[in-house]
Amino acid sequence: MFGLRHPLRAVSAVPSKLVSPVRRCSRTACGRPAVATLTYVYADSTAVLGPLATYAEPHCYDLCAEHAERLTAPRGWEIIRLQPDPERTGPSSDDLEALANAVREAAKPQPAAQPRPGASDAIEVGRRGHLRVLRSPD
Repeated sequence: MFGLRHPLRAVSAVPSKLVSPVRRCSRTACGRPAVATLTYVYADSTAVLGPLATYAEPHCYDLCAEHAERLTAPRGWEIIRLQPDPERTGPSSDDLEALANAVREAAKPQPAAQPRPGASDAIEVGRRGHLRVLRSPD
């Protein structure tokens, strides 16, 4: 029975606190969940604080609600706080209708492709990489 594990036991007996399914605040020693994303626009001396970004970016900072509220910028910098529109947080009826139309369109049988008129008349004169030089038969 050496090397066999109990089938219901987890792979690791020590739980990890390093990996979390929830994005956390970027501030040191803060473990609260992130609710906003901070981005700096250095050319304009502007800090933009908006809703949590879809993906974690290397040059953006995720902040919890407390740190997002208390955010200050260096002297001479401007802070732009973007508030999400509560009506646009979920999918709208237009989004759902567009998705349904796309599914219907994809489900339709496609007619056989017809050759374009005059496309077979062109004569290939040269080729450079993936580009072709075509001469018209005229």
